Amino acid sequence: MRAIGSGASRLLSRARKEPVLVSPLLLTVLLDALALLTPPGVPVTQLLPTAPALAAALWPVGPTLVLGLVCLLGVTVHSLLSADHSAMFTAGAIGAVALTAAYASHVRLQREATLTEVRTVADATQQVLRPVPRRLGPLKIESLYLTATPHARVGGDFYAVADTRFGIRVILGDVRGKGLPALAVAGAILGSFREAAYESTDLARLAERLEATLLRDDAASLAQGDPAELFATAVLAEIPRQGNTATILSCGHPPPLLDRQGAIAFLLTEDPAPPLNLGGLLTTTCRPSRFDFRPGDQLLLYTDGVSETRDATGTFFPLLAWAQDQMTAPARPPLNGLHRALLKHSGNHLNDDIAAIAVLKTS
Repeated sequence: MRAIGSGASRLLSRARKEPVLVSPLLLTVLLDALALLTPPGVPVTQLLPTAPALAAALWPVGPTLVLGLVCLLGVTVHSLLSADHSAMFTAGAIGAVALTAAYASHVRLQREATLTEVRTVADATQQVLRPVPRRLGPLKIESLYLTATPHARVGGDFYAVADTRFGIRVILGDVRGKGLPALAVAGAILGSFREAAYESTDLARLAERLEATLLRDDAASLAQGDPAELFATAVLAEIPRQGNTATILSCGHPPPLLDRQGAIAFLLTEDPAPPLNLGGLLTTTCRPSRFDFRPGDQLLLYTDGVSETRDATGTFFPLLAWAQDQMTAPARPPLNGLHRALLKHSGNHLNDDIAAIAVLKTS
């Protein structure tokens, strides 16, 4: 009884904010009123099982059972007073539906609790994976993250920033595949980056450290399949706090965009590396590329989920045209409209995870 009373109290409290929760009760009152106002030959009471059935989708177990009991008692009393023995069949139906509805309510509450727990873990994991500051030294940083899986908080794309003695280092990448295996691989790469970024003397050595992470047996098991299929594309950038020369290394990743005084161009690297975990395909060491990065310049790093978003006709998202409009606009965050633009282009149907980082040098 205490559990039923507690459930009813919580239900009343929620009903003040969610009026739809009173709909099973209103349905019961409506059907009872119709039963009293209509001739005895009209079997309105046969509709009463719908009330506990509706309650199962909205109410806890206790209140659902109570509503079914109220309907059952009402029909039973009506049957005895009116000598309508056929109403006893309706009473039996109400009892059966009430018990079924209570069980359905129990199952629903269990699934809701599991979903809430999973979302809580996902939200916490998201904070662990992407702690990107909005301002770091001479840089203003903006980020965007979208998952292709509906209601998901995290996916296989990743990014992070580290303020090291070598400069401000940025990584953005995309793990092959989706779901929890991709998330586990992304977490392993970011864990390695947060350690190696402070120790590796240049980006080539940093990439080697990330490569070693994916070659370890324990990391390979994260793929839940063939270790040869475990790889990730990534782009690494190093921006010193002093000076106007930055460094970039692409590991099989789409080229970043560079905005310099309104001129937008892809930043192509001279000696790109293969995706992480495929470094064994090379016989020589890859070298990072240097480029001018002066105050007022902006750098856009993105995953292929951005550049390969398609519309209904199969046309790719016009990234260069979007960047020309958004990155060159004064006093406007460059990623301000990217989310809306991608959804509009794809017809609200994203097929891949999306991550992007915009870096503006202010001084």
